[in-house]
Amino acid sequence: MKKGLMIGAMLLLAGCSSTVETTYYQLPTGAAMAPVSSDASSKQPMLWVQQVSVPDYLAGNGLVYQTSDVKYVIAANNLWASPLDQQLQQTLVNNLSRALPGRLVSGSPLAETHDTLTVNVTGFQGRFDGKAIVSGEWVLQHEGRLIKHGFNLTLPQTEDGYDALVRTLALGWQQVAQQIANNAIALN
Repeated sequence: MKKGLMIGAMLLLAGCSSTVETTYYQLPTGAAMAPVSSDASSKQPMLWVQQVSVPDYLAGNGLVYQTSDVKYVIAANNLWASPLDQQLQQTLVNNLSRALPGRLVSGSPLAETHDTLTVNVTGFQGRFDGKAIVSGEWVLQHEGRLIKHGFNLTLPQTEDGYDALVRTLALGWQQVAQQIANNAIALN
C-alpha cells in the first residue's frame, strides 16, 4: 500500500513540475520620439486614431511566428496581455502624441473638427530568419483629402526570444508612427 502511495505521489509531483508557464506580453510605450518640427498652433485639428485593424491570424491571443514563407505558428503559451489591435491603437496614440506635441491625438473623437487615421496591419510577427515583420497601410483623412501610405518593415532582432521579438515589433511600430507624424505635419 505504501509503495502505491509513493508512486502516486511521485507521479503527481512529476506532473506538476512539467507544467508549461504562460507568459503575457504588452507592447512597451517606447522611448521618446523626436518631435517633428512644426508651427504647432491651435488651428491644427485633433487627430483621431479611429481604428487599427489586424487580420484574424493576428487577432488571437498568441504571438505569431512565421516558420517558412507559407507557414505561421501561433504561440500557445506566449500571449498578448490584451488584444493586439487595442495595444497597437494605444501605443500609436502615445507615439503620435509625443511626435506631434502641438496636436491633440486621441483614440476617440473629442472635437467636431478632426483628422481621422485608420490603420490596417497585415503583418506583425517574428520570422524564421531572426527578423520581425511590421507591414500594412494607413489612411489619413485631412480636410476631405485622403492620404494613403503602405509600410513594410523588416527589422533584425538583436537577441533571441519572445521578449526581444516584442521589443523589435514595438520599434517597428514606432517607426510607422513617425512616418504618419511626418506626413501629418506636411499637410499643414
